Amino acid sequence: MQPGRTGLAVCLMVAAAFLNSLDAVIVRLLAGDVHPLMIGFFRSFFGLLVVTPWIVSRVDLKASPYRVLHVVRAGLKLASLVALFVAFAHAPLADATAINFTMPMFLVLGAWLVLKEHVGISSLAGIVAGFIGVMIIIRPGASGFDQWLLFALAGAVLTAASQLMLRRMALRDSADRLVAWNLIATVPLGLIVMLPVWSMPSWSQLGLLAMQGALGALNMTLITRAFGMAAASVLAPLDFLRLPVVALMAFSFFAEVPAAQTWIGAAVIIGAAIIGTRGMTWRRKPPVDKP
Repeated sequence: MQPGRTGLAVCLMVAAAFLNSLDAVIVRLLAGDVHPLMIGFFRSFFGLLVVTPWIVSRVDLKASPYRVLHVVRAGLKLASLVALFVAFAHAPLADATAINFTMPMFLVLGAWLVLKEHVGISSLAGIVAGFIGVMIIIRPGASGFDQWLLFALAGAVLTAASQLMLRRMALRDSADRLVAWNLIATVPLGLIVMLPVWSMPSWSQLGLLAMQGALGALNMTLITRAFGMAAASVLAPLDFLRLPVVALMAFSFFAEVPAAQTWIGAAVIIGAAIIGTRGMTWRRKPPVDKP
């Protein structure tokens, strides 16, 4: 951590929130014409192209003690991205973003059940409250039930599973190698699952896909640098800026206006995430998992 640079770190996190929201807008613009599996592949492919010079110059890939686990984690991360892309393509962007904020709660739950880490009462209360927030937004059984939001929930679960692997792998591997191997392993996996639905994108679609990959790589860089400058307790809540930003962009591009239950449910989920994660002490902060 670099003392005295908290202000710059906050600015980087705010910029990352805007980039993340642009990602959702690009997916919606491509929806219906480009399959989510293709979006997942091209996002990883163009992202890898952007960071390849960094990997070649700074990362010793051979020194990693893992091989198969890198592929498994990449598969989880790719699946989480595709699930979220499906939600962005079909569900209101603000609703899908709010549901995705449940990831920290699944992370705490998994650390408790799988990794046997200590979880306080406040964490368990946060998990319960978070699911209440999800029910407020999704409204199962109601006439306005949107099944596509279940993909956003699945994306949160898969991301949490990837993060749990990351926490264990970070005990024996460096942050740079974990990030680099994740990007490298995701591309061939994305290619394999994309082939059955392949269709040649137009030049304009290819431009949007390239922009998305570059934005994803830049977003990863901004967040990684920010967490190297300031405490996670200061920066982590800033991730919730994604909701108002994506809501503003959804209104500007697609005339979407979030319903009242979206804001109510999101407030419950955000509060639950903050309370739930504060009730748990991580032994070591992992590298940022934002491919």
